[in-house]
Amino acid sequence: MSVKYEVSVTAIGKLASKFLETNNSIILLDEETHPNLAEMVIEHTSSELKGTITVGDTLILGKQKYKITRVGENVNETIRENGHCTLLFNTTGSMPGQIELEGSAVPPLSVGVKFTFCGK
Repeated sequence: MSVKYEVSVTAIGKLASKFLETNNSIILLDEETHPNLAEMVIEHTSSELKGTITVGDTLILGKQKYKITRVGENVNETIRENGHCTLLFNTTGSMPGQIELEGSAVPPLSVGVKFTFCGK
């Protein structure tokens, strides 16, 4: 599998855990952009998007693997610009910046955990 994008968690906003509990979703954002949103997001290290994220790719979160089942039309652009996307775990959405994922329950998030998007 080729790595398309890999980042490590640097901070977890107070509301980010609530979003995961109530909506099965998390919002990722590069730590160097939009500090006013820090309470709502999972901040991560900066990285370059090395390939287009597509349906059928895999997200590795810690040691868990998730299959990507839908990629919103703006996902690759917003990841490239500011490391931003919303991840939906075993649920559906309709926003252009969302990635739908299928897999086991989300492991506990902590600073240092890696998010790795891999090609087929």
